[in-house]
Amino acid sequence: MRLLRPALASALRSLRIWGAVLQLLLFLWWDAQAWSYPGGVTQERQERRQKRRARWLTAQLLELGSAFIKLGQLLSARPDVLPASWVEELSRLQDSVPAFSFDTAQALLEQELGERCAEIIDIEEQPLGAASLAQVHRASLRSGRQVVFKIQRPGLERLFRLDLEVMQQVAAVLQRHPQWGVGRDWVSIAQECRRVLLRELDFRLEAEHAARFRQQFLDDPGIRIPAVVWELTTRRVLCLDYVPGIKINDRQALLDAGIDPSAVAEKGAASYLQQLVRFGFFHADPHPGNLAVARDGALIYYDFGMVGTLSQRLRSRLGRMVTAAAARDASSLVRELQAAGVIASDIDPGPVRRLVRVMLAEALTPPFSANVLDKLSGDLYELVYGQPFRLPPELIFVMRALSTFEGVGRSLDPSFSLVAIARPYLLPLMTASGNGPNDLFNQLGRQAVEVGSRALGLPQRLEDSLSRIEQGDLQVQIRAGETDRLLRRLALSQQSAGQSVLLGALTVAAAMLAASTRPVLTIVPVVAAIPVGLSWVKLQARLKRDARIDKLGNP
Repeated sequence: MRLLRPALASALRSLRIWGAVLQLLLFLWWDAQAWSYPGGVTQERQERRQKRRARWLTAQLLELGSAFIKLGQLLSARPDVLPASWVEELSRLQDSVPAFSFDTAQALLEQELGERCAEIIDIEEQPLGAASLAQVHRASLRSGRQVVFKIQRPGLERLFRLDLEVMQQVAAVLQRHPQWGVGRDWVSIAQECRRVLLRELDFRLEAEHAARFRQQFLDDPGIRIPAVVWELTTRRVLCLDYVPGIKINDRQALLDAGIDPSAVAEKGAASYLQQLVRFGFFHADPHPGNLAVARDGALIYYDFGMVGTLSQRLRSRLGRMVTAAAARDASSLVRELQAAGVIASDIDPGPVRRLVRVMLAEALTPPFSANVLDKLSGDLYELVYGQPFRLPPELIFVMRALSTFEGVGRSLDPSFSLVAIARPYLLPLMTASGNGPNDLFNQLGRQAVEVGSRALGLPQRLEDSLSRIEQGDLQVQIRAGETDRLLRRLALSQQSAGQSVLLGALTVAAAMLAASTRPVLTIVPVVAAIPVGLSWVKLQARLKRDARIDKLGNP
């Protein structure tokens, strides 16, 4: 009987997850049908429905619990596979769940720490906070040190593994779908989510992240990172120094404490830019709940479960992107994006270049709007969805974190400008990307070697081409993006016209049979017309969608 209970619980859990997935797929199918919109399809109606679906999905993820809350947070970094409205809604997903009992927390501490529990002389029963993975209790050690214990929820790893297994199955189903699987590797996304989520269950990794952050800002008195108590840290328990502070977005409390909110906003933005440009190791979830201000005005960082890294190569590439963006050189920026693998190299860059040019003009034309990064992020999400873009999640986390700091800065100081603060940090990045004299000579040398190599190989290539022409083996392929789209739309229009004629013929046949001596035969053309009619409706929706994409791509 005891063996049956876990099996039954696992089966019920799987059914609950699959029920939510099937409901989501039904919503997606319904939204794709033009006839499901009373009064006709409009962009405004589609956007309203998309926002409702995004809110519904967020609520479902919260109900499904820890693994799915974290999954939603990870998917919010994939605007290349989800619509912008879904990404924006999921990016607000914050896990806040009821705390588990203090007796359970004590039992887990004793199980993990064993005899080391004797070091704890007092621990508060009421947790400071509770989330989907763990809850935090303040405590005092025998040495007098004030600490906090982050204690993992009991049975979480078993539940995680079950949920992740179902996620793999869902990903495999989505991958085989003829529409939703095209251009998206759901199986790889699920595998990456599994790897990240299982790593987050190991609090020793979070302790290493916290120690690295502390080391980075050790010489900066304006930044404070809690120290790790290593001897009281295990896989499921994390012990840190207790560092109290005022929530960063509580402007009134800061003023009451005699702290200048403008200085706090500037310090937060500067510290994050320093993480990106100088260290390449950054906090990937800096929402106001993870930031506080000490009584002396120092900025405090909490929760290092989600971090990101930028390699030297990516930082160098980012420098060249920043240089091209500052010069409003859309062509160079698109080339850098292709070289970085953000844009597929085998596509027509014309429409992408036009969209990038519009984005640069809006984002970099003074006077700068207060929410320039929010707007730029929204434009970026709209640009990459359904297009041949593969944005690294680190870049999305960077954009989101900068947007978060921008919002916090505006709440503290209405005149806050992240662009002005970022300028001195971006200049070294641009210089390091190849604007210095040595880098210029190195680049010229590389180009000279490349040109020389191509020149030496030119005679042989000409000889090969002439031989192929003589043998009749030379093939010439011409690809014009605009022509391809027009031909595709023409083919769809012809298919739609053919189906319209067929529907008309079936309707006439049904009318004639209904008036004949055997009206029961009317069901034959009616049944035959159903799949034809559904196909015709899908074609109309596809034609309208293509027309809308062409309009967006040709401003």
